[in-house]
Amino acid sequence: MQPRKAKQSETAANGPLVDHAGEETAETDRRTQLLHIALKRFAEQGYHQTKISDIVVEAGVAQGTFYWHFKSKEALALEIIATGREQLLAAIGQGYRRDAGTLADMVKASEALFVRLFDFSLENRYLMGLLLIGSGVDEPVRQGIRETRIAMELAFRRNMERAIELNMLPAGLDVELRAALLMSMIEGVITRWLFGSEGTHDNITQVTAKRLAAEAANFEFYGLLGQG
Repeated sequence: MQPRKAKQSETAANGPLVDHAGEETAETDRRTQLLHIALKRFAEQGYHQTKISDIVVEAGVAQGTFYWHFKSKEALALEIIATGREQLLAAIGQGYRRDAGTLADMVKASEALFVRLFDFSLENRYLMGLLLIGSGVDEPVRQGIRETRIAMELAFRRNMERAIELNMLPAGLDVELRAALLMSMIEGVITRWLFGSEGTHDNITQVTAKRLAAEAANFEFYGLLGQG
């Protein structure tokens, strides 16, 4: 038992051990908390109406804690957008094909992609509201939103270009136009599904992500007539 006592004595002599890992975890959790509170307030109150003082009061921290993590409210908003962009691109990127397949394979893969995208949107409603409806924000934040939507469209375009390389889509396909059309459809569908449109699209808000994905994939490849 003597070695153990010596070790305890040495620890006591040098002062208490500091759990740096625990401190880092706590700071990460605090940063995440501030991001979540801010995003919710942006969605419910508006960007300009949300004050840093409101965020820190709800988080139960001093204002200095906010500035320890973020340079400004704008910097916080840009981090929210950048993180959301990475997650959205990861969801779309899973649709990138490695091997050739049939038309049915393409429809099935597109449906799976849409399920991931719609599930993510449902779980991150406030983020999607900021990206798809967000207004009244400063120009740097608007630019971040634009860049995210452009990046999503380019990801869809890369998926189409890969399908052409695999001879799954015709070589003459105007991928720039098709990607723009697909992105517009997805933006509109998610907006109406999550937020409605003053009574015009009430029914769509009740549709499940799975059914919505199946309908979107069917429309993407077969149009209004649907699969024959």
